[in-house]
Amino acid sequence: MSYGLGVDQSAHAHGATNGSAPALSVEAMFKQIMDVVSKSSAEVSELRQECTDLRQSNANLERQLRDAFHRTNSFSYSQTAPSSPNLRATIRSPFLGPAGGPTSIYVPPAVDSDNHGRECPDFWAVVPAGGAGTRLWPLSREAAPKFLLDLTLQGRSLIQATWDRLLPLTTPSRLMVVTGRIHTGAVRDQLPDLSTANIFSEPSPKESMAAIGLAAAVLARRDPEAVLGSFAADHIINGNDAFMSAVTEAVAAARKDFLVTIGIAPSHPATGFGYIRLGESLGLDNAPNARRVSQFKEKPDARTAAAYLATGQYRWNGGMFVVKATFLMTLLREYMPELHDGLQTIADSWDSDEATRDKVLDAIWPTLPKIAIDHAVAEPAALAGKVAVVPATFGWDDVGDFSSLADLIPAEASQPRILGEGSLVVTDQMAGGIVVPASGRLIACLGVDDLVIVDTADALLVTTRARSQEVKRLVAKCRESGFKMLL
Repeated sequence: MSYGLGVDQSAHAHGATNGSAPALSVEAMFKQIMDVVSKSSAEVSELRQECTDLRQSNANLERQLRDAFHRTNSFSYSQTAPSSPNLRATIRSPFLGPAGGPTSIYVPPAVDSDNHGRECPDFWAVVPAGGAGTRLWPLSREAAPKFLLDLTLQGRSLIQATWDRLLPLTTPSRLMVVTGRIHTGAVRDQLPDLSTANIFSEPSPKESMAAIGLAAAVLARRDPEAVLGSFAADHIINGNDAFMSAVTEAVAAARKDFLVTIGIAPSHPATGFGYIRLGESLGLDNAPNARRVSQFKEKPDARTAAAYLATGQYRWNGGMFVVKATFLMTLLREYMPELHDGLQTIADSWDSDEATRDKVLDAIWPTLPKIAIDHAVAEPAALAGKVAVVPATFGWDDVGDFSSLADLIPAEASQPRILGEGSLVVTDQMAGGIVVPASGRLIACLGVDDLVIVDTADALLVTTRARSQEVKRLVAKCRESGFKMLL
């Protein structure tokens, strides 16, 4: 302070001598600085509000484009996706009991003898079953992510429905599940026919490349001719015949040393998915629809997504990959040698005694990079012409938020969707939205539109459909606020 005062006095003296304007006092300089800081803070606040408004506008624009698309059907495709699954709202979902907490369920698998002829020789299904339960919180939790829940009111959890869907293409002995250690017990309970040797327990989450790569490394030793297909445990698919046809073509293309993905026909200009640009036909006899992947595109904004759909040359990237186990390891060795070597070390000990396997797994797994299969191998391999896509015609949804979940639940026009006991929800002049009465309490809504209301025994979530993709951010805030036990 004394230094500043000395400068001020000196300047004042010079000013008096030279006839220049008097210098500012320390107090005046401090006031100017605070005015600038205050103005900057106000500008930052305005920018934050503008960002929030832009996110809201983008979500609203996506909704408007989707509604307009469904009304006018103005976009044309060479292939069209069926509508979303037609679910029965009269069946009460097993996890919505009075206690309100999500629980594991088990229903004996249905036998469909008509599909036995669809089995693909040497085809192994790999089901990554991960998740932290953040997107559909508080309905889903860390200990009970959405793949363990019946979200379709069909009496089957999502992972059980995935098992049912894949079984006609393979056998129980050729079906693998990669899941976290915390979920291993629940997976075994829900899939009693799953071989103990075919359940892979991850010590910690590592994204899809490590999970699929581990299964591929082990499988390449067990069956060098094996073709594996990776299908997430928490997706909903409508049109099993179309699904099996697409997988059968993908297996045929994979045998020609391609990494094959299945492209989902977009039903609306979604901003929450990546896109695949279709290239030229591969001309394969057993996979007539297979085409080379021209390019992978990251999640676009609503206008860009609409432009993609208008061309008819784009498909959603649903994260489904079919590839020979040995070829996937070759790609890993080329593009991510560190991850390849770590997985090979784990695979070397996998079919030995459990103690040795766990010791190696616990030592190597934490050192593996955390990366998705798309970024690890699919994108660089596509640039080298090694990735194919089979355009599919089945309906698909990854149930990525409450808005997409609402689309899967039938309701009267302009009425809210109800997941659970309908008698517990009373509405008046409420349009759209989704209500989950999981606590057993009455929920009454008056004059509110497009809300998401999820009421469980220990937590209540209220948001809008337009902001439902941001629920995981709210979960992070709950964790910071000391509510980890409710997550």
